[in-house]
Amino acid sequence: MGAAADKLMGQVRADERFNYDAAEVRETQIAALNERFHERKHVLKLLGHRAEEAGTTEIKSVEDMVPLLFPHTAYKSYPESFLMDEKWDRLTKWLGTVSPYPIEGVDLENITDIDDWIDRLSAKGYFISCSSGTTGKSAMLIASQKDMDWSKIDTVGVFSWGSGVEPAQDRKMIGTAPVASVPKNLTIGEAQRQAFANPDWPRFNYPVPPITVGSLTMMVVMRKKISDGTATPQEIADFESTSSSRQEILDKAIILAAEECIANREKKLMVSGLWSGLYAVAKAVRDMGYSAKDFHPDNCIYVGGGLKRALLPDDYQEFVHQTFNIPHNRDFQNYSMQELNSGMPKCRECGRYHVPPWMVPMILDKDGDKLLPYDLTGGEIEGRAAFFDLSLDGRWGGVITGDKISIDYNPGTCSHKGPSIRNNIARYADLEGDDKIGCAGTIDAYVRGVA
Repeated sequence: MGAAADKLMGQVRADERFNYDAAEVRETQIAALNERFHERKHVLKLLGHRAEEAGTTEIKSVEDMVPLLFPHTAYKSYPESFLMDEKWDRLTKWLGTVSPYPIEGVDLENITDIDDWIDRLSAKGYFISCSSGTTGKSAMLIASQKDMDWSKIDTVGVFSWGSGVEPAQDRKMIGTAPVASVPKNLTIGEAQRQAFANPDWPRFNYPVPPITVGSLTMMVVMRKKISDGTATPQEIADFESTSSSRQEILDKAIILAAEECIANREKKLMVSGLWSGLYAVAKAVRDMGYSAKDFHPDNCIYVGGGLKRALLPDDYQEFVHQTFNIPHNRDFQNYSMQELNSGMPKCRECGRYHVPPWMVPMILDKDGDKLLPYDLTGGEIEGRAAFFDLSLDGRWGGVITGDKISIDYNPGTCSHKGPSIRNNIARYADLEGDDKIGCAGTIDAYVRGVA
């Protein structure tokens, strides 16, 4: 991938990978950004277009990269009709606008649904991971086999670093959330199982059907039909019946998960899920008469995502920890997103999320157009988060997120002196009810034109 990028990414297994001086690595990071730009500008159609518009020929500073970042919405820029009308050839062509590799050899005949389309792409080495899409279109994020291999290494490393749990294959893994059945999630789950789970203790998977892109898409389509009045009475009845049945399954799953935790309470547990599911299972455990005193003293927890707009009591985290006997230094949380390939684990010392050296953070204004002034020697800055993840191979590594964050490039709050992010991350869409990124419209128009 380039000497500078390889040097930074070579730290992925280093114990001190978050203990670096941001100013000292900046020259190497800029060199790595320039390497990646020259590698991709002629093979990524959208990147070439952005570079031409900006007049960019070299990356000599982080500022030069800002016009070349893709808004996270770029991966939702396909015309909705491609998906709704099952135009798999057109959707595949669109995918080529955000992929550095030509998409070839995929059988597009007689595809049954979007899940079948994703499976056929995966069979040829094009791995599509999608955002939930519960409020609209799913983001289609293409990845390569190199990305899958990197995820295996990174997920084990960040969990071990952030929780202090060694990959000793000595834990019982219990999931308390439905699994999104996309390649990246499945790859990460398998890597964690191989590293941390006792092979004689099968992982407990939350007993609900896996979430597929197809099932989410059907839900979105149905909600739109209901809202615009085009849904038939039978379609509405079927939708309500399916929703009711799924709620019954979820209710039963909470009880089954609680019973599984109790039945294995003498083992070291690795409990995972979203806060909403973890809280529901913890409450069920309490209702059955069990609490921290009944569980192993070295349990750990892996929390994915935020609250996802769930309404929980103010003490929900403490309630979960005290139910499963989770020590304060075994509470793992990670800041990342489907658009990135690497994690930023929460530090056990300072409670901030640490940024690895191969991830170049950029704080932009609200519209995502300008880089805000920053000081690599220290001082917190707040704004819209953007990142360049040098580990990404199957798509462009630069993304403008929907998150508002506060970052300090040299906080001095713990023994790891690299950049870190305050634990007050918020989404602009939640703060203001809408999220407009300045360059999103022009990128959307370009991609639609090519596709």
